[in-house]
Parts: sequence; structure tokens; C-alpha cells
Amino acid sequence: MITKEELINELAKVKHPAIDYSLIDLCIVKNVELDNEIAKVNFAFPFPNIPIAGQLLHSVAQPINQLGLEFQYEIEVMTEEERAKFMQMESEAWIG
Repeated sequence: MITKEELINELAKVKHPAIDYSLIDLCIVKNVELDNEIAKVNFAFPFPNIPIAGQLLHSVAQPINQLGLEFQYEIEVMTEEERAKFMQMESEAWIG
């Protein structure tokens, strides 16, 4: 059985498609819980209705499903402080 730490280590490999940081580093993946065989992930997007939301969700669901876990998620919008940190990291590591 996989541990929460192992799950987080796997998710830490998932990079943003246009920013050279992981979704965890960017605080897009905000919280990860493991309840039996269910991985519950809280996403925080910098703005509502971002156009790549589905792509980001899929990029996290894929390794979770490969580990044999069920993927559940919730989405919220980043706080002003989180958004400022995200925007700073985006400007430093934009790869387009």
C-alpha cells in the first residue's frame, strides 16, 4: 500500500506545462490527502475558469490512477498572497 509521502513524491514530479516548476511548487496542488485507496487533492488556481484547468487536473490524475488510486479533487481560487507568489514564480520560470 502506498503512503501519503510516496504519493506526494510522485505528484511533485508533475510540472506545469508552461512554467518550469511543479504544480506543488506553484501551490496549484495545495493539499493532498490519502484515505484508503482514494487520493484527495485540493487545487488552487490563480484565477477562476483558467483555460488549462482540465489539463492540470488530468496531469495529476494520471500518476494517481497509475498507482491504483481513485482521484478526487476540489478547486478553489488562490488567495492574494498565493497569487502573488505564483505570479513571481511564473515570471522567473516561464517556458511558454
